[in-house]
Amino acid sequence: MKISIEPLSAAAGSRITDSVSAFYGRHRLSNRLPISFETLAAVCGLCVLCALCVNSSGCAAHRPIADRSQPPPAQPSETPAGKAESAKKSTDVPEPAANPPAVSPTPKKNKAPILPAPSGYIEEGNASWYGTPFHGRHASNGEVYDMYKLTAAHRTLPFETMVRVTNLNNGKSTTVRITDRGPFVENRIIDLSLAAAREIELVGPGVARVRVEVLGNVDPTAGFFTAQVGAFRDAGNAERLRDRLSASYSPIFIQQYDSSDGVLYRVRVGKISGEDAARQFSDHLHDREGFTPFVTRLDEAAPAGGIR
Repeated sequence: MKISIEPLSAAAGSRITDSVSAFYGRHRLSNRLPISFETLAAVCGLCVLCALCVNSSGCAAHRPIADRSQPPPAQPSETPAGKAESAKKSTDVPEPAANPPAVSPTPKKNKAPILPAPSGYIEEGNASWYGTPFHGRHASNGEVYDMYKLTAAHRTLPFETMVRVTNLNNGKSTTVRITDRGPFVENRIIDLSLAAAREIELVGPGVARVRVEVLGNVDPTAGFFTAQVGAFRDAGNAERLRDRLSASYSPIFIQQYDSSDGVLYRVRVGKISGEDAARQFSDHLHDREGFTPFVTRLDEAAPAGGIR
């Protein structure tokens, strides 16, 4: 069985409403024109069809869903006075010293030498942004999310990583600090705060192709990672998927997340050292199990299985 993580849609309900409205327009009742037997039969048949569609919609609850699928607010509020400058200062990246102090070639006892981070870490893909109702809620790193600060959510970059995000459609850039995990939506690589989205003119379009460049001495590929294979509103569905996979994979976590749409139960598989190995494992899950996994970092402050 192939399980894909896609946002839930109300398209079926819309199609039923449109059909009823169209039928009513064609067969409007009036005092002058009586209803024929054929017309009455058609109305009864349509009512039965609507009832069947409503009953069958309950099956959608068994499918995994995307964590964050709400559209951005149509008219975001203005940035409060003094917020813009303080937000920029919070993402300043210190320049390297002109004459850095000499480092002893011999590391201290019982302490491993610090390896240089890989330079030029760049990725390109789609960016989105998020504001309310996440404004004022806790981000994945524990701090309260402020949509007027220059921050962002990323699935794998370490917290506190500074990144430059460039809108490839207009060349405008902004520097943000990684404080959150996401977006758990296909074909997106980063979720910007409202303030950051405004700086690169992303608010209107909602989604744009960007380039993400890591700044500072950070190794984004080191650490432990896992593959998220589903997110459910029903804890029982998450537990059944965990039990089915536990015969072949270990460890498997269910992480509870208090989203804006209610509690979600994320099913995550594996604890893998290194991002490259995690992506290979994700490909294996796709080929063998039919999942469309999201590779995400396992953070020390919020271990898998915990509540964000």
